[in-house]
Amino acid sequence: MKLRLFKCLPVAVAALLVGGVAQAQDSTRVTTSDANKLNTWSIGINGGALAPISPLGGKNDFSNWKSNFGYGLYIKKQFTPYFSLRLDGVRGKLTGDNSEPYKSGAVNDSPISAFETTLDYSASLNAVVNLFNIDMFNKNNALQLYASAGAGVAGYKVKTSTGSAGLTDYKNGETLNELVIPVGVGAKFKLSDRINLDLGWTMNYLDNDDLDGYFRGSNDKYSYAYGGLEFALGSGQKQLAWHNPVALTYDEALQAKQTANALKGDLEAQKAENQKLRGEMNDLLKDTDGDGVADKLDKCPDTPSGTVVDGSGCPLKVPAPVEKVVITEADRKVVADAIKNLEFDLGKATIRSKSYATLNRVAALLVEKNFSLKLAGHTDNTGSDALNMRLSKDRAESVKAYLVSQGANASRIEATGYGESQPIASNKTAAGRQKNRRVEFTLY
Repeated sequence: MKLRLFKCLPVAVAALLVGGVAQAQDSTRVTTSDANKLNTWSIGINGGALAPISPLGGKNDFSNWKSNFGYGLYIKKQFTPYFSLRLDGVRGKLTGDNSEPYKSGAVNDSPISAFETTLDYSASLNAVVNLFNIDMFNKNNALQLYASAGAGVAGYKVKTSTGSAGLTDYKNGETLNELVIPVGVGAKFKLSDRINLDLGWTMNYLDNDDLDGYFRGSNDKYSYAYGGLEFALGSGQKQLAWHNPVALTYDEALQAKQTANALKGDLEAQKAENQKLRGEMNDLLKDTDGDGVADKLDKCPDTPSGTVVDGSGCPLKVPAPVEKVVITEADRKVVADAIKNLEFDLGKATIRSKSYATLNRVAALLVEKNFSLKLAGHTDNTGSDALNMRLSKDRAESVKAYLVSQGANASRIEATGYGESQPIASNKTAAGRQKNRRVEFTLY
């Protein structure tokens, strides 16, 4: 590659670096939900003026340049709100002559009096950087400024004229293919969510001096000023190029502040609720006479200090000791009736009220005769082992708690759970499982 090409490369490299930085800074700002709604592909068509000069200065081979119609199209992929890659194609014609002197008054003494170049194609890949959004607090703007730089190939045919002679083919009319470096700026106006008005100007630097058929050892160039329309592709509702991450950050910060205020209010409400619950808990646990039984469960609230009480808060009745425990058939019938009528809520340890009458008779029997009682809870094999073990234990304890509340001595009642480990019938039938769900009472 010729060394003079590197005079143009810094501009392109700078634009690519700016685009890369913008992409890195913005890559975390577009959320997944936003990206699903934003279009990233687009196509554009444009038309405008092609001219073989550079308004930025430099030597012009012909003193009288002319503007000619050019047209182009492109396809673009937007990677972030600030950075995209665009594949451009341009065609048109370039002309110039020496029929007039330079603006300085000097006359061009070139042996070539006129030229006409047909630009068959100019294809380039460009990095496009959106310089900034006009309104930084508007999530979707209507005006953007951008800069572009890239590289590609231009193919063209040249005709030249000497003196008053007509135009003739340059280099036997062959198509010349040269490296081209396009550098440009532009402005876009959003007409709708899918259509943009695109106005731009591009300076194209060739890696040769053949564009106008007059070789003087300096690279030729040409400019393209254009206007056109860009159409968004995809099923999204809006375009990623118009998405403003600065405004999104501002909205997110505002939303976070509102959320924090709402959470603060919830926290204060929760504190008040906790205070209320603590008061209610203190009321539930209040024990005025200090006998270890809460006032709400204490049937004898004014028990003197130091008195041994039963589960209901009343003074413990200690029956006279007997040398031998005699269990009669009547006693066994009281226990059998309690077992027969004992029912719990489904899957729970809550005793149903229909069981209270027979349990009351068991409690009275324990108090009267000072019997000891072993309660053994059992279940069928429905459910896990751990669940059944816990349920059987809870049901035995529930019966004990009820008997104690009716005056029975808690120290003389033993409650044990065996889960499904001791069936008395087959668990394969409903009747068998019904028999296995039981609490056994054993007097001694």
